[in-house]
Amino acid sequence: MRVVIFGATGLLGNALMRQWTSDEVVGLGSCDADIRSPQQVESALARRRPDWVVLAAAYTDVDGCENHRDLALEVNCAGAANVARAAAQIGSKLIFLSSDYVFDGSKESPYETDDPVSPGSVYGQTKAAAEAEIHTIVPQSCILRTSWVFGIGGKCFPDTILRLASSRESLDVVNDQRGCPTYTVDLARAIIALCRENASGIVHATNSGDCTWFEFATAIVAAAGLKTKIHPTTTDRFPRPAPRPKYSVLSRRSLQGYGITMPSWQDALARYLEEREASL
Repeated sequence: MRVVIFGATGLLGNALMRQWTSDEVVGLGSCDADIRSPQQVESALARRRPDWVVLAAAYTDVDGCENHRDLALEVNCAGAANVARAAAQIGSKLIFLSSDYVFDGSKESPYETDDPVSPGSVYGQTKAAAEAEIHTIVPQSCILRTSWVFGIGGKCFPDTILRLASSRESLDVVNDQRGCPTYTVDLARAIIALCRENASGIVHATNSGDCTWFEFATAIVAAAGLKTKIHPTTTDRFPRPAPRPKYSVLSRRSLQGYGITMPSWQDALARYLEEREASL
């Protein structure tokens, strides 16, 4: 199987390149092919004619998207459409990485793939718009929604908590936002499996279990053997430019429909800490 990954230098892209060893895989960063340029995308795919295209490239700074709406639309929506059109031209299958931010967080039970989208942030709006556009261009594409992604090789919540905990006696972390932490290694393995299963439609993929950011931070500090005290607080105490969903737990029923399961986020956290320690 021939595969092209857009966004190969990002947090998830790095994990995909490390995990995907049994096929012919080409990883492209923005310096190789800027997805905002239809010509660059078309040229990159025409040369390689992959069986699968994985679109992991995105402008993922959620607060930055609020302040740079045009850039967010250009990358996350128009750029995604460029990749979809280029993939369609050569008959490649496409898997697109989307987000729990397409939901407004008002639900109190796990979001199913057919729940209506209602994004509250610019980032979420661009992802929802990209989903709709891609479905029109490549109806048999796979739209993969995930959440709270963490891993080595870039900025993520556990890395931030560990850095802050190393120099502070206590940290305040919000306890009124609930979601599913997702380890890039496990997500990469799920993506590979979905491609092998010829997946299509919308799929939700996260590590199993859910927690609040406070609960996640508490587990991170404890697993790392640090003494920093983690105190719960509320979202309104930490105003941010972009609204965050209060509840964005994704149902894993669609992933399990392909016979794919992902370990618990606690198990994933333990392996992340081992990988992080080995990389230092």
